[in-house]
Amino acid sequence: MDSAQEDGSSTDIFLVTANVGSLFEDPERLLQLWLHEFLAKISIVQPKFLALHLQEVGGKTYEKSMEYVQEFIKCLCDSPELADFTCVHIFMDEDFKSAEHFTALGSLYFVHQDVASLKIWNFLTHNWEESLQDTKDKHIYSGNIETIATKEKSKFPQHFFPECKWSRKGFMRTRWEINGTVIDLVNIHLFHDASNLAACENFPSVYCKTRRRALVHTIERFHLDEQNGTVPFFVFGDFNFRCDTEGVVKELTENLTPHRVQNVKNENDKIHYRNSTGNNVLTVGKKEFSHADHQLKFKEDWLKKFDRELEPLKDILVEYPIMFVPSYPFEEDPEMPTDYMSTRCPAWCDRILMSPQVQEIIRSDDWTYGMIGEAVCMGDHKPVYLTVRLKPNKGPADPTGISKLPESLANLVNQALNDDSLWMEQSVVEDTSASNSSSVAKSRYILMKKATTSPRKEDPDEAGALDIKGDGLDTESAMLLKETTV
Repeated sequence: MDSAQEDGSSTDIFLVTANVGSLFEDPERLLQLWLHEFLAKISIVQPKFLALHLQEVGGKTYEKSMEYVQEFIKCLCDSPELADFTCVHIFMDEDFKSAEHFTALGSLYFVHQDVASLKIWNFLTHNWEESLQDTKDKHIYSGNIETIATKEKSKFPQHFFPECKWSRKGFMRTRWEINGTVIDLVNIHLFHDASNLAACENFPSVYCKTRRRALVHTIERFHLDEQNGTVPFFVFGDFNFRCDTEGVVKELTENLTPHRVQNVKNENDKIHYRNSTGNNVLTVGKKEFSHADHQLKFKEDWLKKFDRELEPLKDILVEYPIMFVPSYPFEEDPEMPTDYMSTRCPAWCDRILMSPQVQEIIRSDDWTYGMIGEAVCMGDHKPVYLTVRLKPNKGPADPTGISKLPESLANLVNQALNDDSLWMEQSVVEDTSASNSSSVAKSRYILMKKATTSPRKEDPDEAGALDIKGDGLDTESAMLLKETTV
């Protein structure tokens, strides 16, 4: 087949990943906004095969959000934009009462009627199901989907989890033969950074190492799967990849002075980085990361050099160049669709990666990697998408059989097994730089009191802390803070 014929029969694939947890926290304001923007993108792209991978489906309180999840699915299936997608497979992990299995992942696949040949893999029989395109039907699996054989789903082992607290993190895999070419599509959700203070102690942080171990574990599992074999794969989801926070802080705080404010009562430390005039330029706390120029600073190109979590994995995972701003954490207010929250350093958490073998089955010069809803509130994560053209008849017809574990992957597996820091409880991995600092530190305690009457004007003292000069102060609810200049 020459290149012109191959191009004409290639299948336009549209892959999307979206963490939708915040949608279901505020569905009345956000759900229709999200759907409108997503469906508008489909109208522009006009794919033949659509894969939508969702994480945190239902939000934090799934039992209260189930009706909105059903509404979400119905709106997609009934939309005019998807009317010609006659084959639908939806896998929604909704069994929130099962701590052992629940991942809150949703994998939705829509296949256009023009796709001539389509098969889906059965992970129990280790063979292809009957042709789906002939049935032109919708297959929606929800609730407890453990016995559904056309998907493989796994929660990460409990000892992988930070603080050994089992949360909704894992992966879900499906396998497709599209016009004679086989691919795996893997939905994944990795661990977040629990504390900015711990994350900026060094790179790679303990959170970064934990994410890497889970990701390497997942890819190793695919390579060692003798019964189902190994095929080219796309893995896309919320990897929770974060920037090198230590490097970012150093970059932002050159010529600034750090001042530690320690809440002795609940250990809620913060570090204020101040300029020569005593103004805060950057504040870093456990769940605070705030810059004086927050809305512009993190959309500049300088940040990309600190997106480093994929560096050790470059031989086993491939990604197209990122030309969009960090996908997280955006404000969840429809009136502030382009603003970042000041909770975390903005980062490219949401990604679409692929095995190196994918390059052999796609048109490598015809792709788009971008973000959906740049100017619309899509929740705290903006969806990320990739369009590619899948070549036909690239097989394999029989993908079973074990493949040799790549040397680079084997090395990563050994590194994870031998890294002692991954086996310690992360509950003790908090900021300790104050106690371990070899430099001279100047400390003082500040009694912060709740004002019950209107205080007089607040004046900053010479160190930049505030003394409230008022008479009606509630000493019962006073809070003792320690500020340290390091």
